[in-house]
Amino acid sequence: MDSFASNDNVQSISINAGEDVWSSAASSAPDHLVIMVNGILGSEADWKFAAEQFVRTLPDKVFVHCSERNVYKLTLDGVDVMGERLAEEVEEVIRRKSDVRKISFIAHSVGGLVARYAIGKLYRLPQKRETKDDSINGSGDDVSRGTICGLEAMNFITVATPHLGSRGNKQVPFLLGLPFMEKTACYVIHWIFGRTGRHLFLTDNDDGKPPLLKRMMFDCGDLRFISALRAFRRRVAYANVAYDHIVGWRTSSIRRNYELPKWENSLSERYPHIVHEEKPTDADPQPRPIMKKDDGSNTLEEELVTGLNSVSWERIDVSFHQSKQRYAAHSVIQVKVSHSPS
Repeated sequence: MDSFASNDNVQSISINAGEDVWSSAASSAPDHLVIMVNGILGSEADWKFAAEQFVRTLPDKVFVHCSERNVYKLTLDGVDVMGERLAEEVEEVIRRKSDVRKISFIAHSVGGLVARYAIGKLYRLPQKRETKDDSINGSGDDVSRGTICGLEAMNFITVATPHLGSRGNKQVPFLLGLPFMEKTACYVIHWIFGRTGRHLFLTDNDDGKPPLLKRMMFDCGDLRFISALRAFRRRVAYANVAYDHIVGWRTSSIRRNYELPKWENSLSERYPHIVHEEKPTDADPQPRPIMKKDDGSNTLEEELVTGLNSVSWERIDVSFHQSKQRYAAHSVIQVKVSHSPS
């Protein structure tokens, strides 16, 4: 990103406990709202650099809002609580920016789960249009997909997000794949990461309900999680293939073990860390039977990967193995500051 121009044309202000970034040099008001969501123990400052790059590249197109409703210790309150806060925050921004027509989300780590919860809350059913014939037979034709709070859903992008949770073999790489450590983590993680830890390790059991991440595979009453995901024109999962000690490759790319691709070299001189790209092959993938066991994962994980793959995903795999910062891959993939590839 070091090829971008200077920062002179970027203006940043605070609106209602959030940071908004747009170009003061834009000739027209941007109509595309981009919501950026931080990960656990993070803040809106984590996305400031990336937000400025977006605005610099698309000065007349995008209005970026870096969420500040879930920061620092507030990220330990649980995915659902954070999702409710984010949904309220997005609604407030939309009310203040009545000229926006489109919406996208970009989220890092746990922020991707929070964003998935929030869009389930913000989803609106498709509008129907009546014709003369429709008024007779009482039917209406869908003329649009569902929306997110009335806005056209464009891109839903997650960066190193544990979509399948953190429970299971090698889902948290710093546990070294040791069964004893992985099982122990399930019982003690809430001491460190509170209710959010229970959600990540799928040990929550609120009122006898299934784990929250399992419920987020479906539409649950007023929370239309999968319909909201399907409403977006594009869904993208960025994942670290190695050196991410917090979120494993399988859970961040929504794959099974045997689906992880082989990679060797960079695919792009401009973006040398991209080592594999997978475009969606089907607009509406066909569900596959849930398997009892899947090469090191478990039945619940198989249910999660099956459910999430009922919508198509573009997958972009990155590696920082040649970078001096490779051991901080979980943070570096977010690009908080400008740095050279080496």
